[in-house]
Amino acid sequence: MLKEKLSNYEIILASQSPRRIKFFNELDIKFRSIKLDFDESYPNNLSAEQITDFIANKKASYYSELLNKNTIVITSDTIVWLNGKAIGKPKNNKNAKEILLTLSGKTHKVITSFCIKTLESKKIINETTEVTFKHLTEKEIDFYISNNKVLDKAGAYGIQDWIGYIGIININGTYNNVMGLPTHLLYKELMNL
Repeated sequence: MLKEKLSNYEIILASQSPRRIKFFNELDIKFRSIKLDFDESYPNNLSAEQITDFIANKKASYYSELLNKNTIVITSDTIVWLNGKAIGKPKNNKNAKEILLTLSGKTHKVITSFCIKTLESKKIINETTEVTFKHLTEKEIDFYISNNKVLDKAGAYGIQDWIGYIGIININGTYNNVMGLPTHLLYKELMNL
């Protein structure tokens, strides 16, 4: 449906995330994926969805040189939010373990914002999902980190990975949002273009 609806547009996904690329393919969107080096810093006074909105918007502005009248650029950002602090991607495996130990036995928020930008308009949408981990053992965390790619994921985990199978005991919100894109909202916005 989206391929027909968007047939007059060039869709650019400003991300190399394998999960976001998979979502776009499964939504039947004809697109190309690009990634440029980008500074994901944000002002210290921002919190929660303000951070992801800011970064998604900043990315869209960064890629605006690619726009022409038939181009749509889509950017996004995801963070984990716990105890008033943003948790992004881990710096290394040691940091990933620290993050997972912090999330263990607690409920955190996963916040994703995406921006749809054309020459004439820009819209930023965000979604929040609450995720609860059981108490994870160090052995479980070490096993997960040793057998999975954790450095490209906010919060050092993928809900679709082994740790999600054995460790997540509750989710309040959309599953795909935790994977990095609230696909139901993206679909709705693109169908309304």
